[in-house]
Amino acid sequence: MNRRHDTAPPAPPRPAAPFGRALCAMVTPFTEEGALDLDGAGRLAARLVADGCDGLVLSGTTGESPTTTDEEKAALVGAVREAVGAGVPLVAGVGTADTRHTVELALAAEKAGADGLLVAAPYYSRPPQDALEAHFREVADATGLPLALYDIPGRTGVRIAPETLIRLAAHPRVVAVKDCAYDPMGTQKVLAATELAYYAGCEEQILPLYALGGAGFVSTVANAAPGPLRAVLDAFDAGDTAGAAGWQRRALPLIDLMTASGLPGTVTAKALLNALSLPSGPVRAPLLPASPEVTGTLVRAHRALTAPAGRAAAG
Repeated sequence: MNRRHDTAPPAPPRPAAPFGRALCAMVTPFTEEGALDLDGAGRLAARLVADGCDGLVLSGTTGESPTTTDEEKAALVGAVREAVGAGVPLVAGVGTADTRHTVELALAAEKAGADGLLVAAPYYSRPPQDALEAHFREVADATGLPLALYDIPGRTGVRIAPETLIRLAAHPRVVAVKDCAYDPMGTQKVLAATELAYYAGCEEQILPLYALGGAGFVSTVANAAPGPLRAVLDAFDAGDTAGAAGWQRRALPLIDLMTASGLPGTVTAKALLNALSLPSGPVRAPLLPASPEVTGTLVRAHRALTAPAGRAAAG
């Protein structure tokens, strides 16, 4: 007699989240004259932590790293560390197209008080996989900080292949991946073969990746709406998968407007933060500010997500 097995195998343990689960890819506030606004950065960082962010990623793409100086990047880490204290993980973006420069930024971030490093694949030169692996190993060997590798081929022009990630996972300081590769098969191969903590770098993938064993998210949208995004993770952890899906769907209109409307996330995040009277300021050229029409649409979507009625509907 054949027995029917309806019980699913137990899920493997979720890898530790080395920088927390809910991370914001924080904008870099500037004054109206375009200078670095360290006071505003501290106030924004403290607000994000109070609103549900476990940790902050500084000087990533959303933080306008291509147009901030090395000195500004180090000063930003120091100011945010002072504002949020020692218990909040700070991950510094240090990825550049030059291995030597990346190492210099990594050393400066460590000295300024960062807890980890976000390292994207070198852009534009499109190095092959053996050169990519050598690049990441050199950065990992340069400091005592853990690394999150940033896999975003749409911006860098080169994919970090799953096989390369699996090899790099053996390095004691390579601990995480920020995943914007849009390759679920490749992601699952790495999750199955390693203990790397996988963070969704694309907000529409927060719940799918978390359900597969991901660590959480690194989000641009969290600049303006950290609570609803964290609610996706909290509901899932509580066993409320329907509630988690409700929060994911409820956040989708704002996610779409902020990340998939044809404007860079930096532009939409700063437009919304400015409209909410939160520290932000202008973007730096070559970026241009969002139009009043776009800003108005963002504000309406944000209001629908965060209003009490919207929160109840997500449940």
